[in-house]
Parts: sequence; C-alpha cells; structure tokens
Amino acid sequence: MKEYVIKNGKKLRCGYTTGTCATAASTAAAIMLLSGNVISKVFVKLPKNEMILIDVNEPYFDVEGVSCCVKKDSGDDPDVTNGILIYAKVVLDDTGLINIHGGKGVGRVTQKGLDCPVGEAAINSVPRKMIEENLRRIAGEYKYKGGMSVTISVPEGEEIAKKTFNPHLGIIGGISIIGTTGIVEPMSEKALIESIKVEMNVIKEKGYNKLLAFPGNYAEKFISKNMDISFENSIKFSNYLGEVLDYAVELNFVEILIVGHIGKMVKVAGGMMNTHSNNGDFRMEVFGCYAALCGASQAVVGEILSSVTTEHALSILDRENIKKKVVRKISERAEFYINKRVKGNIKTKLIIYSSEDGIIN
Repeated sequence: MKEYVIKNGKKLRCGYTTGTCATAASTAAAIMLLSGNVISKVFVKLPKNEMILIDVNEPYFDVEGVSCCVKKDSGDDPDVTNGILIYAKVVLDDTGLINIHGGKGVGRVTQKGLDCPVGEAAINSVPRKMIEENLRRIAGEYKYKGGMSVTISVPEGEEIAKKTFNPHLGIIGGISIIGTTGIVEPMSEKALIESIKVEMNVIKEKGYNKLLAFPGNYAEKFISKNMDISFENSIKFSNYLGEVLDYAVELNFVEILIVGHIGKMVKVAGGMMNTHSNNGDFRMEVFGCYAALCGASQAVVGEILSSVTTEHALSILDRENIKKKVVRKISERAEFYINKRVKGNIKTKLIIYSSEDGIIN
C-alpha cells in the first residue's frame, strides 16, 4: 500500500479504512478460531490485491467463538474515527456461507439510496467483499469447509456517528463500515466526492426532483438567515460544483438552485468547475476584465487587480458606480458555464451574494 502521499508540498501518511479494520479483526479472529493460537498481527488482502500487515488487539476465546479488535489508524487524515477500536467476533457454523452482521455501534440503514439495503447494517459492499474473501482465504488454508458468522461492533460508534453525516443520511445507531480501496489517503478528493454522491442519492430516493446546492457552512448560514428555503434537499459541494452538476444529470434531477458567495462564483464565471485555490485563482482578473468593459479606467482596473478579497473589489466597483453591471456580467457568464456543464438537461438558477450586500445578482 502507499505509505505516504504528497499534498500541497507536504508529505502525509496514509491510513486504512474502517472496512480494512473490520476485515483485519475478522481475519485474525478466524485464524485464532481455526488454529487455536493467539496472534498479534494479521495480513489482510485489499481490493487491489495488495497485502498489508495490521496489529491485532484484545484476543478473546469463549464457548461460541473468538473476538478481537483493531485500532483505526487514519494516518494524517483528519478523520473522527481515528483511534477507535473496531471489533469482530467469528463463530463457526454449518451454512457454508460467510454471514456478516452489524453489532453495537455499527449504524443501521433507514433510507434508500445508500450502498446497503434499508434495514441492514451499514457495512458497505466493498468491506463485505473484503471480509468474505479474506475469510475464505483463511478457510482454504486450514481446509475448513463450513460457514462463519461474523459480527462487527464499534463500542464508541454511536457517539462518534453524531459527528458524521450518518444521521443526515438516515443511518442510525452508529458509524458506517466503509472504504473502496481499503486505504485512507489524507484529504482525498475522491473520498469527498463519493460522500457527496451518497448524499445526492439519498435526496433523490426521498422523492426530490429539485436540488439546492451551495459550497459550505458560510453559504448555509446565509441561506438560513436570508432565504425561506428548506435544507431537506440540499447538498454542500465544497469546491466540486462540476461533479455535483454531472451527478445531478445522472440522477435525473429536473432543477438545481445554486447559491454561492461572489468569491466562488467569480471563478465559475471564468470556467472553473473545481474552485479550489490549488487549481488557480483569477478572481481579480475576471473582475478587472468586466470592469474595463463597463468603462473602468486603467487605474481602477489596476486597483482591482491589487485587491486581496472579492469584497474589496466589489467596494471599488461600487465606488465607480459599475458594481451592478459587472456583477450582472459575472452572473451571466457563470450561468453560461453551469448550463454548458449540464447540457440543458437540468433547469438551473444561480444566486450570488456578498457578505456586505446580501444577494447581488
């Protein structure tokens, strides 16, 4: 597995997912049950056939089977599940199957649109497959032909889940056992985009055909204070407006309302559908271009280009009595790129606000 990734020039340590932890605990418990020996480390096969060695804690034998746990290591990713203990208990049976259950602290799915059926434990399909494949591998090594029943539990799961999206997604009673690669890459864009898609699936399964999309907490506070609108069908897109638009088309939403601060939307007006500063920052160039088209002098354009914040740039435009014209141009261009992305498949509406003036387009 990759031990490190480079993000923004920093070397960051990778970790492993809750799915990998559950698989490691299950595999170790199966080995101890079939061999009768206590082990402190276990090899786990990941979805891409990589093998990693993971520490095992708290082995316990009883009349039913064997349990043990693995301590979650998220590497340098700021994950609320980092350091929690994920347990697995394995019991032998004569079904010939690998049956996987969720115990204490593993959430239960109550809404459609997720990776697990309603009523099932929130143990996603990839971790389930990982557990089954690793247990069948161990069964083969010990020439065991019967079945196994595996129960995954997370004692801290119910409390930790309150700090996650799970309650919003209709997963109650604990955390989810997740992961598509088995590895946690610090600040992974892919993981964030996948979580956004999961939320959109849930909104669609609730029966909504319209979507409210905004970048993050600041926009959410603005909407709450200034707009009479429900958040039941809302999604925070962070910097990933393009991916949200693509997936909205795929899910057949009919309408999307986008609400964003001028600092984000001026980037969209320049054609950026991923607005992270790492991808570029030409906010003042866009302001300066449209200011010039609206009659601003060379000196004023230079002043705009020297601005640090979009709020300051707006104040310059206001002073020059061209703010309304420039913002209209920016709004029109942002709408152009948004509609180009959805190819006319969704009705779109854009609301741009500033911290000083509220809605400005």
